[in-house]
Amino acid sequence: MEKTNGNIVYWMLLNHGHWEMYIAATSEGLCYVGSQHTPFEELAAWVKKQLPSSVLLEDEHKLKPYATELIDYLAGRRNVFTLPVNLHGTVFQQAVWEILQEVPYGQTVSYTDIAEKLQKPNAVRAVGTAIGANPVLIMVPCHRVIAKSGKLAGYRGGLDMKEQLLEIEKHKYGCETND
Repeated sequence: MEKTNGNIVYWMLLNHGHWEMYIAATSEGLCYVGSQHTPFEELAAWVKKQLPSSVLLEDEHKLKPYATELIDYLAGRRNVFTLPVNLHGTVFQQAVWEILQEVPYGQTVSYTDIAEKLQKPNAVRAVGTAIGANPVLIMVPCHRVIAKSGKLAGYRGGLDMKEQLLEIEKHKYGCETND
């Protein structure tokens, strides 16, 4: 392997049934789970913006543990992730993403709930923006955040993907989502 001046971001294309998404990790943990059926350029652009001194290197072996946990989740065999994530964002984004990781499997919360948990009840739009910037879909479960009205609202992976993830959680473990 060639030595680089920057850090390495390992990546692979995860395929499972109709699910197809790029995933990436640093030596510290999973840093990126892409939207379903999006091109490699989405990952490359994210790395260029968030980790500009890093080099992308395809390595399915390094990503296998993460791919296994994601596939187990998508197949309804896993409801908790155990591997580390390596999140890159602002302090506010990191705080939002930390709260997202506390939302239990099979349950939903509103953007308002997240803002209140941050003790910033007027920051609902900022919370929505931070959730939209979540680089690690599924493992940082932003799909569990819905509008206060109970309707599905924006999702980086698209509303179809969000709906599919909520359905997995609803049916595979017999959980109902809360409005």
